[in-house]
Amino acid sequence: MGKVSPMDVAFEEARAAAARGEVPVGAAVVGRDGTVIARAGNRTEQDVDASAHAEVLALREAGRVLGTPRLTECDLFVTLEPCAMCAAAIGLFRIRRLVFGAYDSKGGGVEHGPRIFAQPSCQHRPDVIGGVRETEAAALLRAFFRARR
Repeated sequence: MGKVSPMDVAFEEARAAAARGEVPVGAAVVGRDGTVIARAGNRTEQDVDASAHAEVLALREAGRVLGTPRLTECDLFVTLEPCAMCAAAIGLFRIRRLVFGAYDSKGGGVEHGPRIFAQPSCQHRPDVIGGVRETEAAALLRAFFRARR
């Protein structure tokens, strides 16, 4: 069996979030060597916390594990384009590279909406790669919301 990719880990977290009744978004923080340092899925309902997005939870855990608030040697993989709150957190944590799946024309904060990393006030801009396994990520979200209608 081959090595599990960081995006595979993010998708595992997204599916687990959906099974808990959360919007299916998952994230994984990896070190320069590709080792997963932290992983999380959305927990806004479970934690009764509007800020408990997968990205924020994974970034906080990675900071705890590494003992630093700056994750300059780390990459973040997430199944959905981060919202403005998460994009701001990514900048504050100084993530080296952001890789995301589906684009979010309504709630995204990277390629859509406020485009946090394009703002003059942004102090750190990670490398951004969007659209990785976009079709799969979008299908997971569509199925989740279709089941709730």
